[in-house]
Amino acid sequence: MKIILAFDSYKGCLSSSEVAATVSEAIHKLHPSCQVVSFPLSDGGEGLVEALVESTQGKYIECSSYDPLMRPLASTYGCTGDGRTAIIEMATCSGLHLLTNAERNPLHTTTYGTGIQIAHALSQGYRRFIIGLGGSATCDAGIGMLAALGYQFYDASGKLIPYPCGKHLSKIHHIDTSCAHTALHMCEIIVACDVNNPLHGEQGAAHIFAPQKGANAQEVKLLDKGLQHIGCLFDAAAQKAISTMPGSGAAGGMGAALLTYLNATLTSGSRLVLETIRFEEALSDAQLVITGEGHSDAQTLMGKLPFGVLNVTKKHRVPVVLMSGSITHRQQLLDAGFQEAIAITPPHQPLAEAILPDQARTNLANAVKRVAIHLKNRPAKSN
Repeated sequence: MKIILAFDSYKGCLSSSEVAATVSEAIHKLHPSCQVVSFPLSDGGEGLVEALVESTQGKYIECSSYDPLMRPLASTYGCTGDGRTAIIEMATCSGLHLLTNAERNPLHTTTYGTGIQIAHALSQGYRRFIIGLGGSATCDAGIGMLAALGYQFYDASGKLIPYPCGKHLSKIHHIDTSCAHTALHMCEIIVACDVNNPLHGEQGAAHIFAPQKGANAQEVKLLDKGLQHIGCLFDAAAQKAISTMPGSGAAGGMGAALLTYLNATLTSGSRLVLETIRFEEALSDAQLVITGEGHSDAQTLMGKLPFGVLNVTKKHRVPVVLMSGSITHRQQLLDAGFQEAIAITPPHQPLAEAILPDQARTNLANAVKRVAIHLKNRPAKSN
């Protein structure tokens, strides 16, 4: 019997590979003869580099950079096994997890560190990029990233803004592209993004995401005003309405900057990862797929990774079990096609206890026992 494990990370708890390793061990204790194939996965956020490096036998590259508050940071990005593509997670240098609760304020955070990683990869000769936009601490419309790549931002008095961040958006009067990295026009940039929000407005980057990054109501209004302002500059530079495009508001407006100046292509993160690792090819002789994430609910069906796994697997008529840290809207998930939807966390276990790595491993092992019916005597698929 062949079982495929295709987990996203349990964010703040276990990486996708750690979840898969725990589930694989539990399966083999129950059924030692099972063939278990693990794919560490990501929807473009946390775990993207690991998923693509490990599945393509690529490598990790070290790079000195900066965190969202411009503090020096030792960072890592990846490249695929064929040596063609650099893989960058925005959250590595610009992520919310790098800040304490008291430090979180998207008026002051910047994507400069992510730009430094892109610049480093350019210096190593990479001209094809996959960039994941999940988990950011920023709402600077990507101007910090652009500054690290040589773009210069001036206010109305002609003064240079050296390290642009969210609070500077409304001050920018002119964007000078003359010193931009000369290799950028030769690059193919693919952006893993499962967010369809525009740059500004009620569904834009500030109103929808800035509160999660530490902004209060007044700061959200200031950020949205700034995004409207920079959106006009982006639209003029691109000679099209970048700011209203789906995904332009991703990662605090990073999507808009990538679309405007780096000629990027935005695509579904889960679909991109599944295609890159050739997930579908592994399904031909599989009897079961187990997927999951930290929390599953109706939003999972809006394009999150387990739903991407389900859609690919359906074509091969392989049953898919969803096994997540917690689950709500269970019936909707079952109606969508999951064979079973199991929350690994016991009903009365406090979240602070459930997210402890050792406790999560125990809960995963116990959950595997609850899906044992799917690991026994499943009839072979008909072709």
